[in-house]
Amino acid sequence: MGSLPELSAIREAQEVLAKYFPPTPLVKAPSLSRPNTDAYLKIESTLPTGSFKPRGALYALIKNLERRSIEEVTASSTGNHGAATAFAARTLGLPATIFLPEAGNPVKRKKIEDLGARIFCYGSNDLAAATQKAREYSRKQGVYFLNDATAPELPAGPATIGLEILEQCPDPAAVFVPMGDTALVRGIGTAIKQLSPQSKVIGVQAERAPSYVLSWRAGKPVPTETCDTMADGLATRIPDAANVGAIRKVVDEVVLVSESQMLDAIRHLYLREGVLAEPAGAAATAAYLANAVSGRVVLVVSGGNITDDIRKQAGAAL
Repeated sequence: MGSLPELSAIREAQEVLAKYFPPTPLVKAPSLSRPNTDAYLKIESTLPTGSFKPRGALYALIKNLERRSIEEVTASSTGNHGAATAFAARTLGLPATIFLPEAGNPVKRKKIEDLGARIFCYGSNDLAAATQKAREYSRKQGVYFLNDATAPELPAGPATIGLEILEQCPDPAAVFVPMGDTALVRGIGTAIKQLSPQSKVIGVQAERAPSYVLSWRAGKPVPTETCDTMADGLATRIPDAANVGAIRKVVDEVVLVSESQMLDAIRHLYLREGVLAEPAGAAATAAYLANAVSGRVVLVVSGGNITDDIRKQAGAAL
């Protein structure tokens, strides 16, 4: 279940992933910097499939192939993890089957299709139904269900972002990280707290999908009735208990951002910094804009797979 990776596993993941793609850029954002504050963007949209997700999917699949025979890989996803699993499977020569919600992100769905994976759709805009169907399908012999929220090996992949941040921007005052299923914040948080414990890790969720923020505050899982947010990468409704315990160890603060704040951040990043971000990818910037922080601050832009509809809502010639 949900876990925090060991530093040795994070360093191993960094070595393994270096064979497949280089570190992602960290760039100073002049338009976001303030007196006494230098803001930097950690841009994960440069990775294959346009989000940070291949780090975890590829590393987890490689580790599982070392100890078991796998004939097919499955995943349930709102899009980015599905594309990453399809990428990892194709890279390692395996077929993939991805389970999505019916109302999925069409940009992400096309990436999954282009990578040759089969797709099945179940449920509305959250993952509950798709995940259930994926679990049932994955009971077959030789099928490995690569669960983004609970695969124990997976967080070491996104944790490599934390190592890269500290190499590119030593001793940051704060790192703002989007929180969906929490693999990203668990990974980055572990790396930062192991190597730069004085740096704050700030988790960010959408106001309309606040389950892990509520759970972090309560110290126990707090599910929500819905998670109806444009930030499909943050659309988690039912928290995993182990993940709640894990994020409370490595996340110093949590912040909620509104739909309009994410749209404003998308617009700002594109027009002022030339960075295209999907709503979840802009969430860290949205949180930073609403919260004063001094020193060197890193904002994780976790993905850039934005739909035409969100582009129109953000406006300003995106």
